[in-house]
Amino acid sequence: MTRIILFLLKCVVGLFATVGFLLLAGILAVILVAPRFDAFRPGATGVADETVLVLDLSDGLIEQRPDNPLALASQGGALVLRDAVTALDAAGRDERVKGLVIRAGWGTPGLAQMQELREAVADFRAQGKPVFAFAETFGEAGNGTLHYFLASAAGEIWMQPSGDLDITGFSLQQPFLKPLLTDIGVQPQVGQREEYKGAMSFLTEDAMPEPQRRNLQRYLDSTLSQIATAVAVSRNLEAGTVRELIDRAPYRGAQAVDLGLVDRLGYWDEVQAAVEAAAGDAAAWQPLGDYGRAMPAPGDGAPLLALVHGEGPILLDAGDNNPLFGRVTMGAVDVAEALSAAIDDPEVAAIVFRVDSPGGSYVGSDTIWREVQRARDLGKPVIVSMGNLAASGGYFVAAAAEKIVAQPGTLTGSIGVVSGKVSLRELWDDVGVTWDGVQAGRRATMWSPNAPFSGDEWGWLQQTLDTTYADFTGKVAAGRSLNQQEVLAVAKGQIWSGADAKEAGLVDALGGYRTAIDLAKAAAGLPSDSDVQLRPFPAARHPFAAFLEDTLGGNVESPATMSLLRSLARVAEVLAPLVQAAETVGNDPRSHALQSPVTVPVR
Repeated sequence: MTRIILFLLKCVVGLFATVGFLLLAGILAVILVAPRFDAFRPGATGVADETVLVLDLSDGLIEQRPDNPLALASQGGALVLRDAVTALDAAGRDERVKGLVIRAGWGTPGLAQMQELREAVADFRAQGKPVFAFAETFGEAGNGTLHYFLASAAGEIWMQPSGDLDITGFSLQQPFLKPLLTDIGVQPQVGQREEYKGAMSFLTEDAMPEPQRRNLQRYLDSTLSQIATAVAVSRNLEAGTVRELIDRAPYRGAQAVDLGLVDRLGYWDEVQAAVEAAAGDAAAWQPLGDYGRAMPAPGDGAPLLALVHGEGPILLDAGDNNPLFGRVTMGAVDVAEALSAAIDDPEVAAIVFRVDSPGGSYVGSDTIWREVQRARDLGKPVIVSMGNLAASGGYFVAAAAEKIVAQPGTLTGSIGVVSGKVSLRELWDDVGVTWDGVQAGRRATMWSPNAPFSGDEWGWLQQTLDTTYADFTGKVAAGRSLNQQEVLAVAKGQIWSGADAKEAGLVDALGGYRTAIDLAKAAAGLPSDSDVQLRPFPAARHPFAAFLEDTLGGNVESPATMSLLRSLARVAEVLAPLVQAAETVGNDPRSHALQSPVTVPVR
C-alpha cells in the first residue's frame, strides 16, 4: 500500500512540475509576443445589404467571456448567449438579413441555454425569414438530443449522409465511493437536511439513495418531455410519437429522413448552395457574433439596467478564473460588491442578476443574499435570470429577488443543507503514518481529517444543520411570500425543473434574458418598448491585462500566442475533474453546505 501511495505522489508531483513549466512558458510568451499584436478579437464589421447569418456552435456557447486568457483561449470564438439572443432579435427585424444557417452538432451547451437560443431562433423564423440547420452528425461531438432540439426550430434540417441522429435522451451518472473508502480506511461523516439532499452521498453510499433517484428521474422525465413536445410541434408530429422515436434512437441518415426527423441529406457545400438559392447568390455570409458587434449600441440617454453575473460554485472569497484550470467560481465578495455598486448607482433603474450555479458556501450565499435583500428594501428591483443550474446556494442567492425567471429545463431548488468531513485515521494507521501536535481550544481540530468527529462535535454539527436549514427555508418563505409549510413541501433538498418550479411557486416566469429584461423594465416603471442599456457590473477587464496584473503586476494590453494558450487550456480541461473532486473532499466542509447534488452537465 505504501509503495502505491508513493508512486501516485511521484506521478502527481511530476505532473504538476510539467504543468508549472508550461504555465511559466506561457507567461513568458505573453510578455515577449504580446507587443506584436494590436487586438485580441477582430473588431466589428459592417453588415451587407443582403446578409445570411451563421450561428455556429462549434466554438461553444458561454454565459460571459472570461478575463482569464487560458479559459478564453480554450473557448476561442465562443458565442456569448446574451449577445447571440440580442443579435437574433435585431436580425429578425433587420431587412438586410435574408436568412439564418445553424451549424449544430458540436459542443456541450446546457439545456436551458439551448432553450433560450431556440426561442430566439423561432422568433427570427416567425418574421418570415428562412432558417436552415446543418450537422455533420448529431451526437458524436456533442449531445445529439440537445443539438437536434435546437435544429428542430429551423424550417429545413440537413445532415451529412454518413451521420447519425443520436437523439437518445439524457442521463445523470456519478461514481459512489463508499466501498473504496471503506477498503482503504477512509470514514465519511456527513449530515444532511433532508432526504433528497444528496450532494455527499457519493461518499457515504454504494448506490444512489432511492429518494434522490426518484427526484432526479422526475427532473429528467420533465426535461425530456419538454424536448419531445417542442420537437413534435416543429416537425408536425405527435409528442407521444417523438417520445417513442427517442426510445428507439439512434438512426442512420436515410432512416431519419424516412421518419420525418431530417429533411435532406447532404454536405456543407450542398447546404451553402441551397441557402444561396433561397437568399440570393449576392448575399454575404456573416457570423452571428460579428453581426452582433456591428449593431449600434443604445444611446447614452437610454435607461440603464445593471447586469450582474453569478456563475459557478459559490465561495466565500473573491471569484476565481484560475490561470491553470480555467475554472469559473462565484466569489461572494465579487458578486456582493457588484450588486452593491449597482444598488448605490442612482442611474441604475433595475438589476438583472444572472445566476448559473450549483451552490456552495452557506455564508457566501448569505453574503450575496443580503445585497439582493438590501436592493429590495431600498426599492431597487432585482430580477433573477436563471441559467442551466440555479440550485441550493444558487437558489438561496435568488430567493429575495423581486422576480425569478427560469427556463423550463433549468435545474433549480435543492433547498437543503449538507455538511461533514472524511476521517483518514484508519488510512494513516494502515500506511504507518502518525500525527501528533499541540492545540489550544478543545475543538481546535474539529475539522481536521486526521480524526473523526467526537460525540460532542457531531452534536454541534447536527444543531448547525438544523439552524442553517431553518434559515434557508425561512428566507425562501419570506422572499417568495409562501408560508413555512408550503416551503417545506418543496424543500427537503428536492431539485426541480424550471417548469415544475414555477408550478411549485419557486419561479415567477419561464424564459431567459429577454423575459428578465421585460420584467426589469416593468418593475422600474419603464415603457415595455423602451430601449435600455444593459451594462455589466463590474466592467470587464481586458483578458491579457487581467492575467498579467493578477500574476505579475504587469499592464500588457495585447494578446499572446493562441496556440500555446490553447495547449495549456487543454491540459487544464483534463486535470479539472481531478481538482474538483479533491476540493470536494479536501476543502473546508462548510464550503459545500449549500451544494446541489447535481454538479455535472446532463448528458
